[in-house]
Amino acid sequence: MAAPLFADYLAERRILLRKLSYWRIAAFAALILGIAVAGLRLLGPDASLGFTPHIARFAIEGVITGDRETLKLIQKIENSKTAEAVLITIDSPGGTTSGAEQLYDAIRRLSAKKPTVAVIGSMAASGGYIAALGADRIIALGNALVGSVGVLVQYPNFAKLLDTVGVKIEDVKSSPLKASPSGYEPTSPEARAALAALVSDSFTWFKSLVKERRVMTDEQLQTVADGRIFTGRQGKELNLVDGLGGEREAIAWLQQEKNVPKGLPVRDWKQERTLEHLGILSFSARATEILGLGGLSLALNRAANAAQEHMLDGLLSIWQIDGAN
Repeated sequence: MAAPLFADYLAERRILLRKLSYWRIAAFAALILGIAVAGLRLLGPDASLGFTPHIARFAIEGVITGDRETLKLIQKIENSKTAEAVLITIDSPGGTTSGAEQLYDAIRRLSAKKPTVAVIGSMAASGGYIAALGADRIIALGNALVGSVGVLVQYPNFAKLLDTVGVKIEDVKSSPLKASPSGYEPTSPEARAALAALVSDSFTWFKSLVKERRVMTDEQLQTVADGRIFTGRQGKELNLVDGLGGEREAIAWLQQEKNVPKGLPVRDWKQERTLEHLGILSFSARATEILGLGGLSLALNRAANAAQEHMLDGLLSIWQIDGAN
């Protein structure tokens, strides 16, 4: 009787081993599938396009600071072997002049390797327009806002308020212009002159950029370099933009002038964002958008942009509705 029992035991053991192997294989396959699905959700519905020829599209939105994530993204597209051309959608009032300069330089390096078109949806003003100048061509909607060629520096002055409450800030400086201007005392003529020299130097650079990239005469440049904002239609007449329209017109130009094959899909390239980079307001705005609270999301986004504007340091190339162009 021992032999049959042992045989049954071996048979049952083989069956259990087969079942165990089956479930191991099934679990591994499910893991691979889960990773693939998660990857596709993170990268978006067009993730598979990364392995096929396509037109890359990335966005420059909000206040420009020259952040590392955007610059890294541009470099990735520059080094991509499957991105045949690039659409740069711009919706920005500008930001720091140095940040806009970094964006411009990065886009020029990108344009040296791939044909690029800047597509202005609602606004590319000041530093936003500097970024657009880096592309091979600029397309704007007729009612978009473009231009605002100018530089400014802003600082609060609390001297009168401190005088009223009887507070005086004392300091010891190595020279009269160190840490000047200060918000704690009236701005001296020397400090104001030093700031004016900084603004003038950056403004000269901005104007030379516009003149060179848009191939303007001195007379044409003078017309557009007084800090004003223009509609896309006015910008077309003043040679600030090349054409009117949107992405369809931009893609048509790439096909006709840069021999980009017809029918290429457009893939969105997005920078990596962490909770720390998004900030509390921006993260909350995204969360409310997912929950379907569009109005609250819009308000939070505006608050985040406003907070970012007030934290900008240095020379600014930004268009502001309060008239400080």
